[in-house]
Amino acid sequence: MEEQQKSSHVVLVMVTFQGHINAALQLATILHSKGFSITIVHLELNSPKPSNYPEFTFVSIPDNLTESQLSDKDIPGLVRSVNKNCAAPLQRCLEKILHSHHHISAVIYDSFMFCAQPIVDDLGLPGVTLCTHSALGLLFYHVFPQLNEKDCISGLESPELQALQLQGFHALSSQNPTEAGLEVGAAFANALKSSSAIIVNSMEFLELEVLSKIKQYLPTPIFIVGPLHKLAPTMCNSLCTEDNKCISWLNKQAPKSVIYVSFGSIANIDKQELIETAWGLSNSKQPFLWVFRPSMDRGSEWTESLLNELEESVGERGFIVKWAPQKEVLAHAAVGGFWSHCGWNSTIESICEGVPMLCRPFFGDQILNACYICNVWKIGLELQNQERGNIERTIKRLMVDMEGNYIRKRAMDLKEKAAFYLMEDGSTSCSFDGLAKHISSV
Repeated sequence: MEEQQKSSHVVLVMVTFQGHINAALQLATILHSKGFSITIVHLELNSPKPSNYPEFTFVSIPDNLTESQLSDKDIPGLVRSVNKNCAAPLQRCLEKILHSHHHISAVIYDSFMFCAQPIVDDLGLPGVTLCTHSALGLLFYHVFPQLNEKDCISGLESPELQALQLQGFHALSSQNPTEAGLEVGAAFANALKSSSAIIVNSMEFLELEVLSKIKQYLPTPIFIVGPLHKLAPTMCNSLCTEDNKCISWLNKQAPKSVIYVSFGSIANIDKQELIETAWGLSNSKQPFLWVFRPSMDRGSEWTESLLNELEESVGERGFIVKWAPQKEVLAHAAVGGFWSHCGWNSTIESICEGVPMLCRPFFGDQILNACYICNVWKIGLELQNQERGNIERTIKRLMVDMEGNYIRKRAMDLKEKAAFYLMEDGSTSCSFDGLAKHISSV
């Protein structure tokens, strides 16, 4: 088995989003440590730094994308464009790799790069889907579009699935479906049916009910191998420059006193919400670290004066950066809450550090993740009204009120369970061993 793995060659196909890049490189690093040689196929836009991974081979394919397309305005349209633009270059790339290596054990592709599956089918190669979102996202995007409303509701028999409010989300997503959304959903489902395995960056204890439901619909082997960021060596894959000065500021703060605020790498926020966010943070009287990306306000120039006013108001109580070393921030003793967009990487990183969450989802699976956080795991509060008074009250509920103490205890319980799953002979390790055997045998 060991010799077979050492001669095995895995090609990993990434997409251009920050969170997806992180998970793909973490997975590649772990597989390499198990004896697999790795080729990374990536898009030109937001390409990774090969110098960080000298043991990998990096190959770029053209994508015809621009920076302006990387926003939350039309994610399905962007994903459709990625697959349309990259299908032919990816096929040529895989043919070249196959010709030079003579053998590819598996092509692992990000679920957003579903064009890879029909290509590997044509080449006679096994394709493996990497889901960088939760198993819940896998269930919803694959199963629920195929069910009518009656079947959808009758299938939600367990309290956990009912708590996720999938009926409402299904109705909401079905009201005005875009052509791109329908096309992407169908292509995603078709790729899953043909893939030889599915990899999910999650932990079984977080999603037992959902995993049970998925297996009723998908016969494909599913390997739950998360949290990847805890298994792979620490490496900066950030597309933005991290400001480490915030760690020095955190060192001066009281334990569990700081609320960390970050809305991910692509979310856009309108002017009024940014103003309410700023003054809600100020009025809460709570220390805060706010990641304020230059692109978050769609390039408006008025934000500089807003941030100057905020800094004058809060003084040393607040610290604003363009980007932060998030895993280090969440692990810091001073951080007692995370106001998040509820992207899956952010969610699972917060769980692993026992940090309760304030949820402000923007689109897609972020909404499902927020339901998990608030309704099932009960480790956070959803911020449904972005008005400064409500922001102030909700921050206080999370950070200083008795309600926050209960949420914090729940978050610490999940942290302990995650640590147990990450033990040498834990569930995650066993699942990775199963994945390695599957790749070597297909």
